[in-house]
Parts: sequence; structure tokens; C-alpha cells
Amino acid sequence: MTAVTFQKFQSMRSIRFFVILVSVVLFSFSKSSNGIEPKTLAIGAKAPDFKLPGVDGKTYTLASFSKSPILVIIFTCNHCPTAQAYEDRIIQMTKDYGKKGVAIVAISPNDPDAVRLDELGYADMGDSFADMKLRSKQKKFNFPYLYDGATQKVANAYGPVATPHVFIFDKERKLRYQGRIDDVEKPTKTPNNFDTKNAIEALLADKEPPVTTTKVFGCSIKWAEKKEKKEEDDWAKEPVELNMISEAAIRDLLKNNTDKLRLINVWATWCGPCVSEFSDFMDMHHMYRRRDFELITISADDPANKEKVLKFLKKNMASTTNYLFDTDDKYKLIEAIDPKWQGALPYTILVEPGGKIVYGKQGRINPAEMKKQIVENKLIGRYY
Repeated sequence: MTAVTFQKFQSMRSIRFFVILVSVVLFSFSKSSNGIEPKTLAIGAKAPDFKLPGVDGKTYTLASFSKSPILVIIFTCNHCPTAQAYEDRIIQMTKDYGKKGVAIVAISPNDPDAVRLDELGYADMGDSFADMKLRSKQKKFNFPYLYDGATQKVANAYGPVATPHVFIFDKERKLRYQGRIDDVEKPTKTPNNFDTKNAIEALLADKEPPVTTTKVFGCSIKWAEKKEKKEEDDWAKEPVELNMISEAAIRDLLKNNTDKLRLINVWATWCGPCVSEFSDFMDMHHMYRRRDFELITISADDPANKEKVLKFLKKNMASTTNYLFDTDDKYKLIEAIDPKWQGALPYTILVEPGGKIVYGKQGRINPAEMKKQIVENKLIGRYY
């Protein structure tokens, strides 16, 4: 290699190194500025201010709690099973310490659009502001429940790791504790360490909390920047099939000789309500299919319209178990499905293993009620 060639080689190496260095710096800056995995607020730091809407219609800021000597901020959410498992304990904590001047406020940090349907397997609702209102009403929350999902500015400022994540501030609004509520997730078991309670008790007595920081177990924060790939891209690759089914086979289907909770929807392409609610059933399919649950659709279309039915199913990415009744005698279909059914479409039933029908609905379902029926069924059950 000549001296000139060597100099060119060294020059090229320097340029490549510079480009790589700049790229790394820009990537690191982009990651931190986008708020992905922000640093958790340090012990002793001042509480960052906020202005967030509550499910009660009020707007809350840090000053809203200025009269309270201790402020407990808990980042939690609707969909996370760990967060759900701690809801009753947060309610009880508010009852125990609210009268002592301790303000407890919950903040949902998640971008609801960053929560995939397959992450809702233990939930009957998502993390939208509308769903937060429903959850608060359903559980009778006695504390402010605030929504940060629109911008996630507060979550970026505090840096919660998972839901739930507790931050406790003294009267000067300096952080004195951050971490878990206790060390046992399951409500039916007794924790060994009541870290949040101990911190509150210590601060009420003007003492240092025995523990100031713990690790946090729960669901990760659903940052807006992590909406990398639409679920539809994966669903579109899944096979969609349609098979014919006889009256006898339907009766066997209703016996449900499986270990799964079986949701059966009888519909037709010519039925307006059937078509408009079909996407709700697909949501349930994608939410619960990883559990002991299955969705089965039975079309009441004329057997001659099999291609039309299949086309609709493919358009809706229905990777469910799909059937088309093999005769045009609809009264045989009615009797095979459920003698109590009067014949109007759509018709939906929920069948437990062994054939017990625990839910039957003629006409459109209420999706929220249907999901609640599923997650609260003894076979499925909530996580906690």
C-alpha cells in the first residue's frame, strides 16, 4: 500500500467513524426527547407540576393538593391485571389515610392507542379516557383518577417503570419514596412488606421512610412512540376458512366437549346489525384467544352464497372458526342452536364446557357487557 493510498484509507476510516458517532448521538437524543423509557424521578427531587383532566370532570394540578401534608401519586391503568389487583388496596388506602390529610391520586400514563388488543386478555376495557370513567364508576374509586395518555408529559417527567408505580411526596413536595405498594400482587395473599404504607406512616410521624426505593412489578408503560406496527399487519397473514356445518354438528358444537369458554355468534351478510357488530366480535377474538376461550361464527346465509360469506370473513380478517349452515331450512338452525331463540338475527350465546349456556342474546350485543361476561366467567376469571 503506498503512502498516498494509506492516507486515503485513514481518511475514509475517520469519515466513517464520524458518521457512526453522529448517528449514535442523534439516536440517543431522539430516544430521550421522544420520552421512551424516561429516567425515574430521584429521591429528594421536587414533584413536577401537571395539569390533567380527571374522570370526575375536574382539572387537577399539583396545587389542587396543596393542603395535604403528604401527596401519594400512583401511576396505574385499566387494562393491566397487576394494576387491577391493587385497585381495592388503593381504595382502602384512601379510606385509611384520607382522614389523616394524605392526598392519594391515580394517573393513567398509557397512550390507549399503544395498547394492542392481545394485551387486553385480562380486561374488559382499555385505557381510553372514556374507559377510565367507566372503570372508576364500576369500582367506585374514592380518589381522583387522571388521564395523561394524550401527551404523556407527566409520565415522562416522573418516569414510572410499570403499573402500578407509587411516588410519595412530603409537605415540601420532595420525593421521599418511590416503588411498589407491597410485595405480594395477589390480593388473597398477605404481603410481607407494606412499603407504601410504611412510608406514609413514617412521614406522618416526621420520620424517614424505612425504605425509600423498591423495584416495581407490573405492566410496562405503553408509550406512544412504541406504536411500531399495526396489529392488522399480522392478522392479515392469518388464514381465514369457512366450512359447512349440519344440524347434528351444531348440536355437538353446543355440547362444548372442550375445556374452553365458547362464544357463538349466528349472523348473516344480509343482516345489518350482524355486519355492523362483527368487528366487536373480532376484537374479543383477538383479546381473549390466548386464554381458554374461542369464538365461533355460524352464518345463516343461503349455502349457495358461500363465496360471498367467505369474502366478508376475509375482509374482516376472521381467523376464527367459521361455519355456514348447510341447508336453507332456517328453522332447523334455530332449534339446533337454542330452542329459546325466537329466530331474529343476530343471535349470540356463551357456552361453558359441558354445554351450559350462561348467556343468550337476540339482537345486537352490548360489547362492554359481553367482555365483562367473559372476563368474569369462572372458567376465564380475572388475573387476580
